[in-house]
Amino acid sequence: MTKPAKGPDFPPTELSSDDLKRHFPDKEEVLKHYREMLRIRRFEETAARAYTRGKISGFLHLYIGQEAIAVATAEAISPGDRVVSTYRTHGMALALGSPPGPCMAELYGKKDGLVGGIGGSMHFFDRDRGMWGGYAIVGNHIPVAAGHAFASKYTGDGKVTLCFMGDGAVGIGPVHEGMTLSGLWDLPIVFIVENNRFSMGTPLHRTVPVEDITARAEGYGFASDRFRVTSVTETRDRLKEAIERARARRQPTLIEMITYRFRGHSMSDPAKYRQKDEVSAWRKQDPLERAIDALQSLYNMTEDELEAIDEEVVSEMDAAMRFAEESPPPDPEARFANIIV
Repeated sequence: MTKPAKGPDFPPTELSSDDLKRHFPDKEEVLKHYREMLRIRRFEETAARAYTRGKISGFLHLYIGQEAIAVATAEAISPGDRVVSTYRTHGMALALGSPPGPCMAELYGKKDGLVGGIGGSMHFFDRDRGMWGGYAIVGNHIPVAAGHAFASKYTGDGKVTLCFMGDGAVGIGPVHEGMTLSGLWDLPIVFIVENNRFSMGTPLHRTVPVEDITARAEGYGFASDRFRVTSVTETRDRLKEAIERARARRQPTLIEMITYRFRGHSMSDPAKYRQKDEVSAWRKQDPLERAIDALQSLYNMTEDELEAIDEEVVSEMDAAMRFAEESPPPDPEARFANIIV
């Protein structure tokens, strides 16, 4: 069999006025989505500034460019559903309702952080809001997510597990193991690949022989979906279909969401492996920018009105940074908490 030609099969494209109306059909909904995406964007930018000032140590992986996925997820799930994610997970926590102050304090390694300052950027966790962990070891959280889904099937609680991963994880052994068991046992789970086109600094066409990652779904007995992330609305609706399929029929789905990150893999990555023209082309298709375009061109919002929203959000994130800076460090014994011996 001849392999499909390699190369980007989802190049960024302009949206027509009709496309804008289809993706952004309601002003109040668009305004809500704009604000929530903007909150994540400004949180990440604030964290980046704190990192460059030496306030945050270790790794810091930013979600800038992928915010629409997190906002859509928060709207698609039902209470009690579980989200298991990767280390690029600040945006997901914020979208699910984790307060910016404790999130920022966690990045600072402070006592008032989301998990007491002992998890840091890559290990966010907020069980009460459905955030069942960010995991630093690439691909190894897929069996964990399958375990959550097995628990739901076993107890009959009617909940669905959503498992997020990057495109760089799909070649990891535990991913295959977790998906195989999920299909074999008919688990109520949805696997979402946030394909931001690069595995750290390596483009997708150099890491997988067939770029359509959902081509693997049939072998696991999964349903599948694949699309470029254009708006919160479409992403939410397509995600809902998979969630309800898992809930009603216990059939897993593999979804590939084509997205783009505008920063490097982490704060230590200058992203010199990308051409400026490529980044510029994708920026024009940023779901946040498209929401702004819709609010202005379809719903006649002014620059001043949008700037007022931005100022509110910036003030919220400035307060989160102050909260983190004023929080005390964890008690020494905190390092031994939650350890099973």
